[in-house]
Amino acid sequence: MNTLINCPASKQWERIGSNKHLGINIPLFSLHSKESCGIGEFNDIIPLISWCKELGFDVIQLLPLNDTGPEPSPYSALSAFALNPIHLSLASLPHLGDFPVLKNTLVSMQKLTDSQRCDYARVRMSKKGFLRDYCKSVAPLILKTADFKNFKEVNPWLEGYALFKTLRIEHEWCSWETWEPELRDPSPTTYAELVEKHKEEIAGHMMIQYLCFKQLDEVKRLANAKGVFLMGDIPILINRDSADVWLHRHLFNLDFSAGAPPDMYAEDGQTWGFPIYNWDALAGEDYAWWKERLRAASILYDIYRIDHIVGFFRIWAIPLGEHGKNGQHIPENPDLWIPQGEKILRMMIEGSPMLAIGEDLGNVPLEARACMNRLGICGTKVMRWERMWDQDKRFINPQDYPKMSMTTVSTHDSETLQQWWKAHPQEAQDYARYKNWNYASDMTHQQLFDILQSSNHTNSLFRINLLNEYLALIPGMTWPNIEDERINVPGVISDHNWTYRFRPSVEEITTNEELKQAIQGAVH
Repeated sequence: MNTLINCPASKQWERIGSNKHLGINIPLFSLHSKESCGIGEFNDIIPLISWCKELGFDVIQLLPLNDTGPEPSPYSALSAFALNPIHLSLASLPHLGDFPVLKNTLVSMQKLTDSQRCDYARVRMSKKGFLRDYCKSVAPLILKTADFKNFKEVNPWLEGYALFKTLRIEHEWCSWETWEPELRDPSPTTYAELVEKHKEEIAGHMMIQYLCFKQLDEVKRLANAKGVFLMGDIPILINRDSADVWLHRHLFNLDFSAGAPPDMYAEDGQTWGFPIYNWDALAGEDYAWWKERLRAASILYDIYRIDHIVGFFRIWAIPLGEHGKNGQHIPENPDLWIPQGEKILRMMIEGSPMLAIGEDLGNVPLEARACMNRLGICGTKVMRWERMWDQDKRFINPQDYPKMSMTTVSTHDSETLQQWWKAHPQEAQDYARYKNWNYASDMTHQQLFDILQSSNHTNSLFRINLLNEYLALIPGMTWPNIEDERINVPGVISDHNWTYRFRPSVEEITTNEELKQAIQGAVH
């Protein structure tokens, strides 16, 4: 494709290849294996690499893996850089064999994966205690190594994150905005004193990050050796109660909360609670914070999904305390949207070897999509939403999707195919007519297979589906109640959000011949 040869992202496309790419999307927290302790861990990805290769998949997409503290949502990070220690593979930690007592405690912790859903509170408490004892035992063996010292040196965000997390824990996770004035806005002298005062806790958080990065970096190396790419997810926004906002307040506008304007799905709009960026301040520092964020991510991923990419062009900003519908687009002048977005996205392309794929769902200006295409950034096509909405609402033929796109049948924020079919009967009937199918309230196995097969033969360069959509092809590999297959319901406070666990283990997934044959049939 000439457009890929000449676009700003040509180097990234040359590395990834402009051939068709197939893959699976995995919420890491949903995996479980014989060795994992209550939640999916980094090393649980490893058996899936060879399995994907056998199936003809060359992309494993992951949801964000940043440290979220006590929050379950992977999109509510307390650091734009740090990985979530909850995913550390405890059974594979270095020097663990030298401490039999620690190794024996893993047996009881592994039982935490027996529940249908992830119990974040119990998992965090168990892993916190284990890592506290582990760090005390192995710190002298790791902190003095040249490898750890190099990790600390090349990651300038590390110390500030470790201090912030220490202070959050000391204040029982209360917002930094409630801290004592000298902690809310520490002077350079106070900051240095805090680092000295909490040097042991800071060293522990640093060492845990070192171990997390080592494990996920090794997963990437193993994947690349098999010709499989890891695809990360970089949320556009960051939690107000994050180390980044605490340390770099001038880069954010705390007078507004980002959100979404009213639409057909939320008539009152949405308020997300995350601050918007001060793009002038970021530009004044040559986007150093964003470049460092991308550099850190590029250690771990080959491709990344840009969450809410339209927000780089213009963001829906709501004054604090106001209703979501009372926001405004910033910049207010539509003439500034494309120049701003293109400038930022060019910086991201030039500042990272990773290939970017944009999440451009919802109300996105046509000019923004045209800009993405010029830059070499794929958009996202969710098949059920690809209709001629401004005309007769007929479904768009997947062969007419632009090549510069990624096809999927669902997202972590949507219903699965079977749930969608049952919850939206009018849309399901429309699709049945489009396919000349007989309609029934429950989707048949053949209809599920047909849609998945169609998703893998669109005109898009990328075709990636949630793993549980494929598991639904085999009886008994998904939960009896199809509602239990939902990963997240946006805008709803629920104990079920982000707690979804795959019914089969990694071992059961990768050794099930019936599943393998069904997926191969849907791929070829």
